[in-house]
Amino acid sequence: MTTLNTHSTRPTADAILDGLRAADQLAELHDAPPAWEPPAPLGQRGELPPFPVHALPSWVAEHISAVAEETQTPLDLAGCVSLAALSTAAGGRAVVNVRGSWVEPVNLFVLVAMPPGSRKSAVFRAMTAPLIRAEGVLQDRIGPQITEAEVARRLAEDLAEKAARTAASAQGEAATEAIAEAQSAALAVDGIKIPVKPRLMADDVTAETASSILVEQGGRLAVLSAEGGIFATLAGRYSGTPNLDLFLKGHAGDPLIIDRRGRSERVDQAVLTMGLAVQPEIVSDIATMPGFRGKGLLGRILYSLPKSNVGYRKVDAPTVPEPVSARYDAELQRLTIGMHGWEDPARLVLSPEAAEIFTEHRRATERRLRPDSGDLGHITDWAGKFDGAVMRLAGLIHLAGRIEDGWRHPISPKTVKAAITLGQYFVAHALATFDAMGADPDLEAARTVHAWLQRTGTTRFTVREAFTALPRSRFRKVAELEAPLDLLEQLGWIRREPQPPRTGPGRRPSPAYAVHPSIRQHGTGRTTA
Repeated sequence: MTTLNTHSTRPTADAILDGLRAADQLAELHDAPPAWEPPAPLGQRGELPPFPVHALPSWVAEHISAVAEETQTPLDLAGCVSLAALSTAAGGRAVVNVRGSWVEPVNLFVLVAMPPGSRKSAVFRAMTAPLIRAEGVLQDRIGPQITEAEVARRLAEDLAEKAARTAASAQGEAATEAIAEAQSAALAVDGIKIPVKPRLMADDVTAETASSILVEQGGRLAVLSAEGGIFATLAGRYSGTPNLDLFLKGHAGDPLIIDRRGRSERVDQAVLTMGLAVQPEIVSDIATMPGFRGKGLLGRILYSLPKSNVGYRKVDAPTVPEPVSARYDAELQRLTIGMHGWEDPARLVLSPEAAEIFTEHRRATERRLRPDSGDLGHITDWAGKFDGAVMRLAGLIHLAGRIEDGWRHPISPKTVKAAITLGQYFVAHALATFDAMGADPDLEAARTVHAWLQRTGTTRFTVREAFTALPRSRFRKVAELEAPLDLLEQLGWIRREPQPPRTGPGRRPSPAYAVHPSIRQHGTGRTTA
């Protein structure tokens, strides 16, 4: 029997591993990059919700949509200006009695940020033209009363002058009677009040002038403009010192006292509306203006940051249908003229069902304000006024939906839900706005690079390729890419590849980066070698 030498015929472990190229595979695994972890977010910025036009009454919503289509602008622009127009019509004429002593006036501060060339002025004209016509109607109505009062006052002044001269020359017992008649004549002059010509709006105005107009108009005024110069004025462009009192008191409906020409004038409720369409850089600028955030002005504004569609607009878009514009014109004038005479504001109340819906909304808001876990905890100066803004929106929607007799009916659950929908839109845009106000340059630059990667679907790039592709207005030198690329790498969006060995005296290869796969999922799929 022959004995087999098993050691000579059985493959050794080393031979098996060699056959499987285990060493090479281990080396490849060792050199392979680690798996991608989920990247950290770049901040609150992102795809913002569009303006919920369906939340408004049909005569407003249809005109917003038609104007946006004709001008080829986002719904946000016409939508926000329409809210400012409604606030101009009803501000100071109605309040919402929320619960107990909690009362909200129905005036708003609204700001839309759009880049130059976005047709802001055209949209402003289309949405506010009925206010100008309503102002003309009111002025025509009161014109005869002004003339009558002026004539009566001149006659009374003539009589007072004659009585004063008679009293000055009277003697004895006649002097007492003459003096009494002179005093009576002087009081008669003071008793003749000349009506003020109605004025609803102002544009490029100083805070001092706006205060004077507001007092003359019984405590009501709207500052509406397709520019943002009012902010520089408030910051002290002309006076050298910030003057925010009118805008702080005018938002809250607080008393306002104006000292001028040696006398004081007072309104018990100063109610101001503000509607502005500004360039995006204004949003960042106002955050640095003295007192704007510390005194609470920024927390009173409803912000909108719509995405520009410049470069993608139709050149032959349909115009606003005449019935749509005519209805909007008639209804806004009717609301404006009908409410202009309300000296004592109408008090709007919530129906029991609407009050319960709003209570649930307030509970949700309160949780969002928590500093440790709430998404609104870092902007409590704005979010603390959010629920009040919802009630202001509810009051305007209610009055616009029932122009004839809104003050006779409670605010419905449907209206409160619509106001909450609008409120959530403004929450998302406020988060993005305050993010932009507080963002540092490196974060903004990182967003620019991230947007390029997402838009192109790039999977790998070099610094030189990025510098060539990105706008020179944003990155003037290659060195300016260092900080944003470092930030993107720290957040896990890109990963720097090992530097290849230098093989000659030539220029060192440009650093290369791999891109997180999640960016490619939203890009075009193009790969840069």
